[in-house]
Amino acid sequence: MRLSKRVQEIEGSRTARFIPLMAEMRRQGRSVISLAIGEPSFDTPAPVIAATKAALDRQETRYSEIPGLTGLRTALADRLDGCRADNIVVFNGSKQALYSIFQTLLDPGDQVIIPLPCWVSFSAQVRLAGGEPVFVPTIDHQLDMNAITTAISGRTRAILINSPNNPTGAVYPREALETIARLAADRDLYLVADEAYDFFVYDGRSPVSLYDLPLVRERLIVTRSFSKHYAMTGFRIGYAVAPADVAAAMIRLHSHLTGNVCTFAQHGALAALSMDDGLLRRRREELEGKRDLALKEIEGLFACIRPGGAFYLFADVRGHLQPGETSGDFAARILEKTGVAMVPGEDFGVDGHVRICFAAPEEQLIEAFKRIREVL
Repeated sequence: MRLSKRVQEIEGSRTARFIPLMAEMRRQGRSVISLAIGEPSFDTPAPVIAATKAALDRQETRYSEIPGLTGLRTALADRLDGCRADNIVVFNGSKQALYSIFQTLLDPGDQVIIPLPCWVSFSAQVRLAGGEPVFVPTIDHQLDMNAITTAISGRTRAILINSPNNPTGAVYPREALETIARLAADRDLYLVADEAYDFFVYDGRSPVSLYDLPLVRERLIVTRSFSKHYAMTGFRIGYAVAPADVAAAMIRLHSHLTGNVCTFAQHGALAALSMDDGLLRRRREELEGKRDLALKEIEGLFACIRPGGAFYLFADVRGHLQPGETSGDFAARILEKTGVAMVPGEDFGVDGHVRICFAAPEEQLIEAFKRIREVL
C-alpha cells in the first residue's frame, strides 16, 4: 500500500523535533530549559478563562457558524478600517488560515516568493497546495527589494511577508511595505501577510501592517492570531482578513476541512477583544525587557542582529561550529551537554544560526546562557 507523493515529500514541522528528546531527558531527571518553542510564559488572561467557562456552562458546545461566530467576526472587523464581517474567517490558529490561503490561491506550478529566513511551515504549506516556494535572501534580515523583483516570473502568484518576523524578530518599515504593495499592484500579485506577532513591536515603534495601505487591500490577505498576544496557544484561534471573494472561497474550503472552530473557545477570543490593552502593553514591556536581557547575555557569545519585534533572537553560531557541523548538529550538542534547547537555523532556511526564544522566565534565560557559556 502506498501513500500520496505530497505527504511522502513533506517533512513534519522541524521546530518540534527536539520535544521528544527533551521529554526523555526530563524523565531521566535532567534539568531542561526550552528556548525552542515560540510560546509566551504568561498566563491566559482571567477574563478569557472566565468567558470560556461561562460559554461551557451555557452549553455553547454545539456546531456554530463555519466562518466564525458573527459577534467575533464583527468585533474583529470593527478594529480594521473599511473591513466587514464577511472579510473575516476564523480558523484553528493562523497556521490553518495560511494553509487554507494557499489551497485557495494556488494551482499546481504556481509560485510564492518567500524571504529567508522564514517560518518552517510556509514552504510545506505552499507545496501541499501544489505550488512552488521561491526563496529570496534578505539583507540584515530586512527585505531585499531587488531580490524579490528579480524572483518574479510568469508563474508567480503571491509574495509572502512576515513582519514582525519569525525567526529573526525583524520589523519591516512602512517604506518597505509600501514598495512591496506597489510591486504587487504593478505585477497583479496577491500579498499574504503573516502578522501573528503584530502587537509585539519594541523601542517605542508602532506596528505597521500592510492592511494600513488601502491601495493593496483588494489583493491582500492578512493572518493574525490570538495565540501569542493573549497567551491562548492551546485555544487554536486565528483568523484571516481577505477580500470578500477570497474569504468566501476559503469558507467553502473550511466547510469541508473542519466546519466551525471550537465554539466555546471563540467566546474566549471574543472576551479577549473586550479587554483593556493595558495588560498587553505591560506584557509587551516585559518582553522588551527580556529581549534586552537576552541581548546582554548573548554579547560576546554569538553575533546577533537586534530584533525589533516578536520574541526571538536569530543568533549566528558559525564561530562555534565544529568541522562539518550544521546548526542542527550544534543545537543537538548544546541540548545534550547543557539541557538548553534552541531551534537550528537550517529549519528556517539559513544554516549557521539558531533561534532563541526569549519569552521564557528571566531566571531561565540567565541560567540558559550561563550553561551555554560554560560549555563553549
